[in-house]
Amino acid sequence: MSIATKRGDGGQTGLAGGIRVSKTHPRVECYGTIDELVSQMGFARSICQDADVASRIERIQRELYKVGSAIATPPESKKGVPEITPAMVDALEAEVHQIEAEPGVLGDWSLPGASPDSAALDVARTVCRRAERLATGLMETGVIENPSILAYINRLSDLLWLYGRLVEARRGIDSSLRTAEKTGPRWSRAW
Repeated sequence: MSIATKRGDGGQTGLAGGIRVSKTHPRVECYGTIDELVSQMGFARSICQDADVASRIERIQRELYKVGSAIATPPESKKGVPEITPAMVDALEAEVHQIEAEPGVLGDWSLPGASPDSAALDVARTVCRRAERLATGLMETGVIENPSILAYINRLSDLLWLYGRLVEARRGIDSSLRTAEKTGPRWSRAW
């Protein structure tokens, strides 16, 4: 058996459960972006110099497959929709609060690129934000109904930003956007 089935040569793909849709379907775009996020997180993990953060990234990558599958599974599928729960969201939020409490993590906006691993995490965060925008569109149109999916992706984007700041803080790297010459508000939750 080959992975080259040729079934997608006409621009169609299969959702979970075998339902065929266009490769441009918003559901496909969203779970494809989750797939991209998993890969970007894998790149960040592969160059991450902090074993603790690398381990955390791997755990979330595995969980993201479940999120992607939940997005890829329409309700009419014979396959059950994987459950994304408020407890999963709460676990990410608890990790957000734990990292926020670490000294040196929340000082300022950051300028991406201070280190390869934090830069890769910042790219992952932007991919996650794109996935969040796509999931929001699916929620607004009723394509997906579980609000925990959107909350999970939203919390994850916060966590990815914090992972970048955490690896920098633990190595004494200052990626602050503000400088002595460029002053202004140092921190905003509106990012």
